Amino acid sequence: MAPVTLGLRENRTQFALLVLMNAFVGGMVGLERSILPTLAEQVFAIAAKTALLSFIVAFGLAKAFANYAAGALANYFGRRRLLILGWLLGTPVPFILMWAPSWEWVVATNILLGIHQGFAWSSTVVMKMDLVDEKQRGLAMGLNEFSGYLAVALVAFLTGWLATEHGLRPVPFYTGIILVFAGLFGTIFWVKDTRRHVEAAIATSEMPRLRHLFWQTTWKHRNLGSVSQAGLINNLNDGMIWGILPLLLMAKGFTLAQIGLAAGIYPAVWGLGQLITGPLSDRFCKKYLLQWGMLLQAVAIALLLLATNLWHYLLLMTALGWGTAMVYPTFLASIADNTHPIDRAKSVGIFRFWRDMGYAIGALLIGFLADRWGMDAAIIIVAVITALSAVVIAVRMRC
Repeated sequence: MAPVTLGLRENRTQFALLVLMNAFVGGMVGLERSILPTLAEQVFAIAAKTALLSFIVAFGLAKAFANYAAGALANYFGRRRLLILGWLLGTPVPFILMWAPSWEWVVATNILLGIHQGFAWSSTVVMKMDLVDEKQRGLAMGLNEFSGYLAVALVAFLTGWLATEHGLRPVPFYTGIILVFAGLFGTIFWVKDTRRHVEAAIATSEMPRLRHLFWQTTWKHRNLGSVSQAGLINNLNDGMIWGILPLLLMAKGFTLAQIGLAAGIYPAVWGLGQLITGPLSDRFCKKYLLQWGMLLQAVAIALLLLATNLWHYLLLMTALGWGTAMVYPTFLASIADNTHPIDRAKSVGIFRFWRDMGYAIGALLIGFLADRWGMDAAIIIVAVITALSAVVIAVRMRC
């Protein structure tokens, strides 16, 4: 058996295939991005923001625990098998969303979607890390997250337009049927496992093993802990945009197509920007990309209170997308830089557990604030929390 070589160029075929698989994974989230809050209000008559955002709570909790499980299973079950399992779990999602008879069915479906995302996205992240060396991790994670979040944006655009032309159900969710079967069959027939690449990395790694990996990744390790708290806050504010922005724009009289445009441009910039910020994180101190990215997010969120027309919202969603692009590949590259190859999958799983727990915590917090004091209060408090996360990085993290 021929020895394996680490590197993007050396493994370009498998790497490109994994980029495509992650685009299919991201597209599954895009199915809901622009139309599910509207579906809740118009089809199921859900008015309270806490109840409406329950689908994000269900998604966030399920994805967080699936990420944690994926970190452990990746080493023992195998990356490729975990990706196949993720696709199998995601297969019923578009069908249930098309025909769900009650809001409880939609919430339950988001539990399934969260597990699918945790297994499938975590698998593609770890497999790309396995294929490259330490000098290309930022680029690798930039390409991974670019494909996933550009797909979120494109599918959000598409479903918003389809909902305007054909109604909220079932036509917009036909896209999901294409995505799940393309991802499942592509993985079964073409994706190869990366276990031998991990063995090659272990043989040359000088990174020490960490004891008590969960607590080190969560907080005790200066760099890993800084990344984990920022990941949680990033997804907390992303959950707000997911749940509140469509309602905010709908209340101002925007059409579903316009809401889809505003909801879609944010992950589009987020995705495309990572083609730039991923390589930058290989060249410059990751701390600075993280702290300035979180601060830019805070400013863009706070300025939502002053927006009066569609162009204002598009500009702010562009700024928010760029801030998120600065941090997203940098999060994952930082985790890989600070962990031994044996620990990498577990540490990524722990980080992604806390990051996606931000969806659940954010949805509960934002729903409570919006019901109690209105959407403006929820927006400004989330902006302040995001700015404080940038301060933690500036004080605690080291280059």
